Amino acid sequence: MKILKISLNCSRDIPEKSLPETTFSLYIFKTPAILTINGNDTAMYGNSALILTSGCKKSFRSLTRKNIRFDCINFRPSSADKQYMTTIKLPVNTPVKILDDFSISSSVKAMKTNFVRQGKSVNDLMELYMKIIFILISDSYLGISEKNDVLIPRYSELKAVRNSIYANPSSEWNAEDICMKLEISRTYFHRLYREAFGITFLRDVIESRLIRGSELLTTTNLAISIIAEKCGYENESYFMRQFKKYRNCTPSEYRKKAANQNID
Repeated sequence: MKILKISLNCSRDIPEKSLPETTFSLYIFKTPAILTINGNDTAMYGNSALILTSGCKKSFRSLTRKNIRFDCINFRPSSADKQYMTTIKLPVNTPVKILDDFSISSSVKAMKTNFVRQGKSVNDLMELYMKIIFILISDSYLGISEKNDVLIPRYSELKAVRNSIYANPSSEWNAEDICMKLEISRTYFHRLYREAFGITFLRDVIESRLIRGSELLTTTNLAISIIAEKCGYENESYFMRQFKKYRNCTPSEYRKKAANQNID
């Protein structure tokens, strides 16, 4: 699978046009929209996904007075990828109401963050993220409800905490405060958090800040020090150390690579 372009937080109506030959597009809609696909209109009320195949005619417009908002991934699937999509009953050219919008949105953001890196490992990573997104969309389409509420105690509350972390990465997130609110021990909280999301609480806070930093680096001309502050770091040097550790490049190098590849 070849990822061609990743665009986040698009806010424009799209007039009718056909996709280029061999190119597929994945759209994640965050606001209500009217989707016209091969001449058929469908109204979607936010948190929906749409995978379009090459040659498909489409147009999108907002369902309200507010601008439409969506993320988009253009990709070129191989024959094996198409077979995989068929195997998991992944719907194409059909809008799907998303059950787990947070996991899909997080995967798209992580893809965008890592897209500027080089090497075969990055291609493998992109493919893994796409398969995760495909599975989540397929589950939503097949009506598979989230079972984590039953399998993991306090899952709904933990998910609300995680949503807040990614919505407000600059806040001072403290496990002790969260445990007091949930009335559980710190040991139990950390165990449940990792079981629920496959990542530690602290690492997740760091990831939320780095994702926000990556977005600001590619979409603004803000100084690194200002970006560090907006991401919840007390000083620029600590932000730069963590960015280098987890992204394998400095913030300035990341911004330069993103500009050279014109991935926005």
